[in-house]
Amino acid sequence: MSASETPIPMISEASGPLSGVAEVPGDKSISHRALILGALAVGETRITGLLEGQDVLDTAAAMRAFGATVTRHGPGDWTVAGVGVGGFAEPDRVIDCGNSGTGVRLIMGAMATTPIAATFTGDASLNRRPMGRVTDPLALFGARAWGRAGGRLPMTVVGAADPVPVRYALPVPSAQVKSAVLLAGLNAPGQTVVIEPEATRDHTERMLRGFGAEVTVADGPEGRVITLTGQPELRPQAVAVPRDPSSAAFPVCAALLVPGSEITVPGVSQNPTRNGLFTTLVEMGADLVFENPREEGGEPVADLRVRHSGALRGIETPAARAASMIDEFPVLAVVAACAEGSTVMRGVKELRVKESDRIDAMARGLEACGVTVEEDADTLIVHGRGAGGVPGGATVESRLDHRIAMAFLVLGLAAKAAIRVDDGGPIATSFPVFEPLMQGLGAAIRREG
Repeated sequence: MSASETPIPMISEASGPLSGVAEVPGDKSISHRALILGALAVGETRITGLLEGQDVLDTAAAMRAFGATVTRHGPGDWTVAGVGVGGFAEPDRVIDCGNSGTGVRLIMGAMATTPIAATFTGDASLNRRPMGRVTDPLALFGARAWGRAGGRLPMTVVGAADPVPVRYALPVPSAQVKSAVLLAGLNAPGQTVVIEPEATRDHTERMLRGFGAEVTVADGPEGRVITLTGQPELRPQAVAVPRDPSSAAFPVCAALLVPGSEITVPGVSQNPTRNGLFTTLVEMGADLVFENPREEGGEPVADLRVRHSGALRGIETPAARAASMIDEFPVLAVVAACAEGSTVMRGVKELRVKESDRIDAMARGLEACGVTVEEDADTLIVHGRGAGGVPGGATVESRLDHRIAMAFLVLGLAAKAAIRVDDGGPIATSFPVFEPLMQGLGAAIRREG
């Protein structure tokens, strides 16, 4: 499946049992960071298992525009010849980050302490998303930014000529903002400190250490304190990208909901800052087993064995867990719709500023499919209809959001009547093989027209 300006309507309907091995793509978060840190290292970094979704391909193109040599040798097999910390060249064109909030925010951070200018844009969805949450802390280093009203793209960022280290407390948990500040701190003298109130995905800290930066993490009265010593010479690495738990979530949840299903999803990241969904599913009664735990590329991974679970029950997810499953709430809401009782998801206000307002998108879509939903600024409550109880039969707007599209296609497999998604094209940004992978497991998902 490829991204396209022409909508790609899709439909899913009740399927027979899903079975087989789901070889989901590499982790998107790690893929972005491997390309960026490879570009900031001195020498050649080798990356295997790189996700080749459009979001990551846009980051690869951006690294080329800043002067790194980025080469694809085969599926998932890439090298990056870096230019060193502070070595980015000024790009001679606008940097188009497509649909990727992660890509644009991390790249802004990586160039914010180098005295160059770059203009960023994206697709219609990305250009609606706020960038002030990143440009405000980057201004503390001395960077400047000009964009559309509300701090939106297109936006020009001018990096600091004489950057200073900063100490920044995140107002809300955000791995993107944390990572942007740490990447900016690489070219600032002294120590840059980020304080996060709740732990968010820690791929940046792990990978910075792997590339040779000095990073310490400690718990303090204010929260989790991350300290980076600036101006290191990053060493090139061999990075093996584990499989993406956010992508694995879709076949996993589909297998839980479709009677008779049993699948295996090998080599999925089990990073504790990313596994909130799996913890939640087990609490709901999911038959989910973690086999062959091991470490790959500095990240814990395991093989997941998943069996249909017909007696799932609604639970309350604590706000403190939200950061570890922020991208999985759309598909969790689908599972909740098929469970007995109500599922209360707290601490989810970050969903309001993702590729779409995901709380509103899921609420309206679930209501169209016959599910009762309650919401406020920071909470989503789904009143489950039990196994096989979701009426379905609706056409749902994906809102240019890949995870909304995939979540409702999963729901269609377990609903009484088929569910249509108005546009499945955005799925290519993160999970380009979603359609054939799901079909290979036996899912009745297809394009219309």
